Amino acid sequence: MSGTSAGLDWHLECSECGNRRGPEGVPTVCECGRPWLVRYPQRSHPVTERADVRRRFGMWRFRSFMPLAEGETPVTLGEGDTPLLPLPRLGTELDIDDLLVKDEALNPTGSFKARGLSAAITRAAATGIRRFTLPTAGNAGVAAAAYGARAGAEVRVFAPRQTPAVILSQIAAFGGKLELLDGHIGDCGKASRAHASESGAVDLSTLREPYRIEGKKTLGFEICMQLGWSLPSVIVYPTGGGTGLIGMWKAFRELLDAGWVVGEPPRMVVVQAEGCAPIVRALQQGADVAEPWPDPSTVASGLRVPAPLGDTLILRALRESNGTAIAIADHTLTAAAGYGTTQEGVDFCPEGGACIAAASALRQAGWIRKDDRVVVFNTGAGWLYRTPG
Repeated sequence: MSGTSAGLDWHLECSECGNRRGPEGVPTVCECGRPWLVRYPQRSHPVTERADVRRRFGMWRFRSFMPLAEGETPVTLGEGDTPLLPLPRLGTELDIDDLLVKDEALNPTGSFKARGLSAAITRAAATGIRRFTLPTAGNAGVAAAAYGARAGAEVRVFAPRQTPAVILSQIAAFGGKLELLDGHIGDCGKASRAHASESGAVDLSTLREPYRIEGKKTLGFEICMQLGWSLPSVIVYPTGGGTGLIGMWKAFRELLDAGWVVGEPPRMVVVQAEGCAPIVRALQQGADVAEPWPDPSTVASGLRVPAPLGDTLILRALRESNGTAIAIADHTLTAAAGYGTTQEGVDFCPEGGACIAAASALRQAGWIRKDDRVVVFNTGAGWLYRTPG
């Protein structure tokens, strides 16, 4: 397909200023500097379509809610359909009757990043693009390299030097052109944008193109489908760049608008590390934007994002959902990940451990009720973080 808007029945709307543009090409951010969101005003979603969705498989079973033209084939490795598992022993210990985990470790490439990169590379590849670049804290680089290989495209990945060695080896195994830098993901983002400007590669950085959100929002669709087209009470989500949280909030609104679910959308919980908690601080201060976090430091590499571009969208979702944000110490999230793994047989990553610890703290504070249906996230496989040998 060419870069024109022929056959593409959606448009882009700025998340801040409301500016609109067509879907042609792969735009970066709006002129005001904020992310684009995809809107589908021409599509209808009769409730009877839910039965068809159940008969399909993978993330793209929700293609009628996604940026895919009729007849297009996505760049896919079978992402999605990850399990929503009860956590009975942890639930008993935390005094939560209905505690579940959405285990994203079972995606291709071992993390939730598969969803967003499948959607982003699908859309870009449809316009003929074959060169990509992005910064990564780890898992996004693995997914980008894998989906780039699937699309026959070149992917350059800029990663902090302290990224777990197993993750770096996975990026290289999929053919990613790896650049290691001193500093954090913000520094890698600057290098990636410079490379994009010099080379013409498309920058797949979080929220700097509009389609990773559309892949990540399938998390919300799947949870509702797996709960018999009902909504959970609380979503506990580890938040670095926040694409998944923003995407899920978008998904819940789209499902409610379509009449596929009814009731109150879940209260959204942002979980960050004490060593890098810009959203937590902004929410506590009543701010609409998150100031960059100085000297970010945490063992949970996915949470080491000092200045998320989607800060206003994350804060908006928290306030609209009557949600909250909490920071967890590294020693606490690490211990929770290890304990959760041995108790439930789920291979929790550090970010997943942060969610367990957050659910525990919020239950003790009374913010989470005993009878709430609570979904925590394990965003990636714990083995990706472990030192070989």
